[in-house]
Amino acid sequence: MTDAPRLLNVERWGRTTYADAHCRQLELLEARIAGEIGDTLVLTEHDAVVTYGRKSGPGELGGLELPVVEVERGGEATYHGPGQLVAYPIVLLPERRRDLHRFLRELEDAVIGLLAEFDVVGRREPGLTGVWIGDRKVCSLGVAVRRWVTWHGLALNVHTDLAAFRGFAPCGLDPRVMTRLADHADVPPGLLLVEVLLVKHLTRALGLELPEPPPLADPGPSTGFPTLPILPG
Repeated sequence: MTDAPRLLNVERWGRTTYADAHCRQLELLEARIAGEIGDTLVLTEHDAVVTYGRKSGPGELGGLELPVVEVERGGEATYHGPGQLVAYPIVLLPERRRDLHRFLRELEDAVIGLLAEFDVVGRREPGLTGVWIGDRKVCSLGVAVRRWVTWHGLALNVHTDLAAFRGFAPCGLDPRVMTRLADHADVPPGLLLVEVLLVKHLTRALGLELPEPPPLADPGPSTGFPTLPILPG
């Protein structure tokens, strides 16, 4: 007898303020802990903000013109803003995978797989988290866990304005080390293609599957054109 597949629900939130996304993420976290929902992946793009985790303090971020927010994740300060894909996997780690270091490596593996779709070689930097292209960092990671449900996640620079990293040390690094995918590959405008590829590689890395899509409604008498499904907003 084989185990039932673990399914991953994907929510695309579009552009959000960090405060609103954080509040909604907390609601999903508590619902997942209570067993009211299944594993969920949130994809979003934030308004410009700098967040800092447990390894940083507000004193390191004085003088910034951007909003600064303290969060529960591990890691140091980083920037979120337009052109950056942020992914929050709210996932209950099964007993055999309850290792946060392993979880971080799985997130990195998913991003490395995504970059390969653009013929870009991603790599890990020994002793650090995140994904690098050559000597430049393209993706930052920082997670938290509550009752073995993960939250927070990763931020992948796609079309991000890298000037936003200046003025502080992102992840404790020189801001000049940051890069974006669009500087290494031909990436179409927007984030949709990168979202699709990230979902593909995250499900693989985390051992999850997407739910079967609902069947199309009966189109009724033929008019010469197929009836298209109504997509959720």
